[in-house]
Amino acid sequence: MIKFLHKFEESAIGLLLVATTLLVFIEVVLRFVFNTGLLWAQELTLYMSAWMVLMGASWGIREGAHIGVDAFVKKLPESSQKVVTLIALAMCLAYCGMFLYGSWIYLSKMHLIGIEMEDFAIEKWKAMSCLVLGFLLLTLRIVVLAIQVIKGERLGFGFADEAKESMHLADGNDQTELPPSNKEGQ
Repeated sequence: MIKFLHKFEESAIGLLLVATTLLVFIEVVLRFVFNTGLLWAQELTLYMSAWMVLMGASWGIREGAHIGVDAFVKKLPESSQKVVTLIALAMCLAYCGMFLYGSWIYLSKMHLIGIEMEDFAIEKWKAMSCLVLGFLLLTLRIVVLAIQVIKGERLGFGFADEAKESMHLADGNDQTELPPSNKEGQ
């Protein structure tokens, strides 16, 4: 089930990214070359971006790609890091719970009223269902991360450590320099 979820997330995000990029490219060409455009492109791009962002947040938790400030937490002993991480995860779950509840109420009212999108004959609640799906995926990822922390498989969120990754620049060990023979234009 989890492997299917991984594939679904990656495929959906990739498809949305490609479709959004192509749609924006076509719209730019139509506007600046042919002095025309697609009336519905902006609205569709907005909704595709919303789906991509909300699904991408879940993917970011899985991959540890979110940027976080954990310098203080890393100075704590491992047992304290685990406790602080579990407290943070509980707060994340509370946040997701509030958003899920609010999203459900919002979408229920949109469904009841029957408002359609501006440029499409599609009910708005269907296009905005990414709120519930995105926060369900995020909740699932946070629960999985909490289980991994409890089992000792992970110590924390696994944030991207940009400072550590870029330390080779400060040390002068930049791997992107040209070999000495190529520096002089030879």
